[in-house]
Amino acid sequence: MTHPLTRLLAAALVGAGVAVAGLAVSQGLERFRLADRSVTVKGLAEKNVESDFAVWTLGFRRGGNAFDAVQKALAGDRDAVVAFLKGRGFKDEEIEVRPLGVQDLFAREYGSGNQPLRFNGTGQVIVKSPRVAEVQAAALAVDPLIQAGVQLGGEGPGSGGPQFQLRGFNDVKAPLLAEATRNAREQAEKFAAEAGAQLGALKSANQGVIQISGAAGSDYDDGSSREKRLRVVSTFVYELR
Repeated sequence: MTHPLTRLLAAALVGAGVAVAGLAVSQGLERFRLADRSVTVKGLAEKNVESDFAVWTLGFRRGGNAFDAVQKALAGDRDAVVAFLKGRGFKDEEIEVRPLGVQDLFAREYGSGNQPLRFNGTGQVIVKSPRVAEVQAAALAVDPLIQAGVQLGGEGPGSGGPQFQLRGFNDVKAPLLAEATRNAREQAEKFAAEAGAQLGALKSANQGVIQISGAAGSDYDDGSSREKRLRVVSTFVYELR
């Protein structure tokens, strides 16, 4: 039969262990396993970075009842857009001109003669450049095009403004993961010290997924934000001695 004093001592030790583990949970502890003497922690790292590439689609459209007139107006709009971009300092290699399109609305499968205008024409000029600041500034300075009669606007991603990308993702990935690793180890060392143990070797690691969102607080990156918010949560398991 177990001595009453022995049972009391065992209960006290279990209570102390639960108290330490409860304290550590509030400090980032993920799991504490007394059986195999290991601790699982999560390391967090966040960073704001600037986009390094911009794609800006300038869509324009025209409507009319004469094919030639619509096509000619579209060609003039295209030339005006290209001239505007070159006036802003963009080079030929940064400007992509898409073919013009003119659609006969009466010829569509479900078309009818009730359409107010028979022909609908669209065109696109796309800017692709690593000079994100210049692209953003140009997008805010399109008033001369509008005053010239260019009907800006269109369908598809980026038609409403520049889309900002982070193409040098791998350049910022390594430092972010290193920071998450340091953060996790600091938590593990603090827990080990409070538990009266020593932190042992790293048993396993899961780098997790780096999430990219808009720096303004949105949960995902829709491309409209020039500044990106990177966040990674990595999971590590350490031995305790």
